[in-house]
Amino acid sequence: MSANATISQNPLLIGKGLPPFADVKPEHIVPAMTQLLAELDSELSNLEPKVTPTWSGLVEPLQQLVERLSWSWGIVNHLTGVKNSPELREAHETVQPQVVQFWNKLGQSQPLYKAFKALRDSDAWESLESAQQRIVEAAIREAELSGVGLEGEKCDRFNAIQLELAELATNFSNHVLDATKAFSLTLTTKEEVDGLPPSLLALAAQTARDAGEENATPENGPWRITLDFPSYGPFMQHSTQRDLREKLYKALISRASSGELDNTPIIDRILQLRQEKANLLGYNSYAELSLASKMAPNVEAVEALLEELRQASYDAAVKELEELKAFAASKNAPEASDFKHWDVGFWAERQREEKFAFSAEELRPYFPLPQVLDGLFGLVKRLFNATVTPADNQAPVWHPDVRYFQIADETGNPIAYFYLDPYSRPAEKRGGAWMDDCIGRAKIAEDGKPTTRLPVAYLVCNQTPPVDDKPSLMTFGEVETLFHEFGHGLQHMLTKVDYAGAAGINNVEWDAVELASQFMENWCYDRPTLMGMARHYETGEPLPEHYYQKLLAAKNYMSGSAMLRQLHFSLVDIELHHRYRPGGNETAADVRNRLAKTTTVLPPLPEDSFLCAFGHIFAGGYAAGYYSYKWAEVLSADAFAAFEEVGLDDEEAVADTGLRYRDTVLSLGGSKPPMEVFKAFRGREPSTVALLRHSGLATTASDAA
Repeated sequence: MSANATISQNPLLIGKGLPPFADVKPEHIVPAMTQLLAELDSELSNLEPKVTPTWSGLVEPLQQLVERLSWSWGIVNHLTGVKNSPELREAHETVQPQVVQFWNKLGQSQPLYKAFKALRDSDAWESLESAQQRIVEAAIREAELSGVGLEGEKCDRFNAIQLELAELATNFSNHVLDATKAFSLTLTTKEEVDGLPPSLLALAAQTARDAGEENATPENGPWRITLDFPSYGPFMQHSTQRDLREKLYKALISRASSGELDNTPIIDRILQLRQEKANLLGYNSYAELSLASKMAPNVEAVEALLEELRQASYDAAVKELEELKAFAASKNAPEASDFKHWDVGFWAERQREEKFAFSAEELRPYFPLPQVLDGLFGLVKRLFNATVTPADNQAPVWHPDVRYFQIADETGNPIAYFYLDPYSRPAEKRGGAWMDDCIGRAKIAEDGKPTTRLPVAYLVCNQTPPVDDKPSLMTFGEVETLFHEFGHGLQHMLTKVDYAGAAGINNVEWDAVELASQFMENWCYDRPTLMGMARHYETGEPLPEHYYQKLLAAKNYMSGSAMLRQLHFSLVDIELHHRYRPGGNETAADVRNRLAKTTTVLPPLPEDSFLCAFGHIFAGGYAAGYYSYKWAEVLSADAFAAFEEVGLDDEEAVADTGLRYRDTVLSLGGSKPPMEVFKAFRGREPSTVALLRHSGLATTASDAA
């Protein structure tokens, strides 16, 4: 039976509740979205002539209309990220232009725009709550940034740009996924896998079996190494075979930069279209357009912060590299005199092992995923008085490894739910880690009765999967990533705002949104949190004290290099979207290489095409916004400092501070400007002092606020 014949049973048209993942097939997408968009189009046409400038006559009906589209299209987008396939791609590409066209039409609706402005100017304005006012103000700004003021040819051109940009972003992302998947290294001799830890040998053998090598074993191979991070990262840290490290490194940095998957022309086209879009809306650059809806007041303020941090980290990074070369020389390594990018990870890991007497691999057995989750949930209870429990059979999932959990308040009432999709699946799931909104909190009417719809989050990681009969044994870095994404999740789930447009992460300025996630990472080093979850998966033995001390000691190892790397990405992003003009004397790669002179200590190789895989800014939401990680890290470090100031071992004070953080940062969502929210928690504006201190860079920089 064709999907068309069963349109009434199409799972993508239910429009509310948990997504029925078990029932959704790629062939449902085109008929469902075609029908839904036609219905919404007609609803919009009916709403426009009779819209009234009141909350119930404007915002509520519009919210319902938007949510129906977000529900169905959100499922499609989610599946493209976690269960990508040729059939899904084709369906997505078929309907994406219609979805973009509908959003354009909605954003450019003159009757709705005029009604929002009339509401803002009306007597009723003062009686609206701050969350409602922020939603109205955001809607007006959004309409203006969506081209509501454009007419005739300019409007047509703007819409054509929006359409093309959406298509380019999808193609960019698919190229990176395909290029990552296309490369693998099959190793067959003991010499080729020299130095590799047992956990990687087991993963590489399992990957080889999945690729058809039926008899692959961790002991005898063959072993398959991929560009997927759980494979690539440990290989670069531990392989003694310099030529293989070079091969793998060059494969990673040249992803999606040649042949059919070449993203170079896509990058130029995206930057060209973004600049044209900004000009149409009256901005000098796309960076100015991007900042119009962010916390940072202007490009100068962003660059001033990045420059302050660059000065604090550059000399430290230079010194770190010199120390690394000297260390390699002390071990009589031939590469010490000709140190290359593929040597950094390997020698940094050897130096760390010697300096702090432990390796990242030694800690893995102490961090099995189930225990790490127990530790994370214990922290949520301790700080926010909320209880997390499994609710696995209560929701359909898209893969057998996906878990489902409930969060309850102090009285035991459910307040939120979340999915956790923890493991890497390079064949169908994009890399990285992210949190996304499945269902947002809102006051709604159900069968005529008012009720609170509870939020549901997607938490997606790409950590080491369980291998053979062992659970997922996590690196400490993977533990930090999980805590980071859970921080985003908490802001979505612990919100107290009842208006969908400002609940959770909605309407939170983009450069403040990483506050809640980066804040959680600090707790990975907190003694009760870490010791509460770190137990050997076989013996149950707690993490020995000396390891905890070493972890603390190693916390700021190479921190100058780590910060400089983030600043390199942030400054390249801003430069490409502010001063760079495609088609001039410089290419995008030239811009990156020019900035690399002051933001890297090992200049990029000639074949380094990192930009071709920089999905954050070319296929994600971070265009002219990558600086947000650093901007928000100033806030998150300062927020964590509030706990340090009351004493991390004073349980009562930690709990009180945790509840204050919950009632401000986590619960107010987008109902107030982020600076107001921060000041409500901290009692003052943020300062960079805590960030530089936490990074071990405070001594090399002035304590400028």
